[in-house]
Amino acid sequence: MIVSVIGLGLIGGSLALDLKQRGFASKIIGVDNNPMNAHTAKKINLVDEIQDLKSAISNSHLIVLAIPVDACVQILPDIMDQINHQIVIDLGSTKEQLIASITNHSKRKQYVAAHPMAGTEFSGPQAAQTGLFDGKCAIICNPEDSSKEAVNIIADMFHTLKMRCVYMDSEVHDRQTAYVSHLSHISAFALSLTVLHKEKADKHIFELASGGFDSTVRLAKSSAEMWTPIFQQNKKNVGKVLQKYIDTLQQFKDSIEKDDVDGLNNLINEANDISRVLDQKEKNEQGTVKESVKIRRA
Repeated sequence: MIVSVIGLGLIGGSLALDLKQRGFASKIIGVDNNPMNAHTAKKINLVDEIQDLKSAISNSHLIVLAIPVDACVQILPDIMDQINHQIVIDLGSTKEQLIASITNHSKRKQYVAAHPMAGTEFSGPQAAQTGLFDGKCAIICNPEDSSKEAVNIIADMFHTLKMRCVYMDSEVHDRQTAYVSHLSHISAFALSLTVLHKEKADKHIFELASGGFDSTVRLAKSSAEMWTPIFQQNKKNVGKVLQKYIDTLQQFKDSIEKDDVDGLNNLINEANDISRVLDQKEKNEQGTVKESVKIRRA
């Protein structure tokens, strides 16, 4: 299996490392429109060689798009025009708009829409790491629109990465990731901005910051290049989720201002139930990677 990875940052680079080391790929071809990223990826052995996009497409069996979602929408139709036998997969955080861009393409069945739920706040090829995907969830969207062979190959790829596969409608995917991924990034960005604005008036405020603050704002280090297109493409869902979040914040504000101790206790106790959900998630991540789940549109 010769795999071309388009986009040699954290996700693409980490995937390239493990696919080669674990025997899924015999060769990794790298493509990146940033010459420095391409040079670094080759220098630190994320890829076997660097090629231009056209050559990489013709010389590979599997083409992986690990680039921002706005770039995916622009480039995917052109890639689909160039393939013959190859399978194409993207790893983006939004799916509806991307899938719509090639819905009627004659080679649609050779494309698999996927989203590995893994990452860090860092970017670039130097951020790539082995084991990034281990135990995490890999979502495959609208599998019925792809060929069975293509879906099976991508599932095998994710199993090589030690991931659990979840099969999901793209509409459900975009709605649920707005809650569990996109909102958390917006919250981190907003908290960071709030404290930074305060820091302009009080230079010593960060001396008080400890582990809780650091872990909460960690995601605020994430790049605008990646996240602005995600928010734009999923604005319908992100807008609804943000409003619910704002309403919840207002509940806390009202309870605090009114000295409503019972109200605050109720909100906090209800929030504590997240431990049950996270405990179950941890159990799932420790289970077999061959487990798969199918989630239908609600």
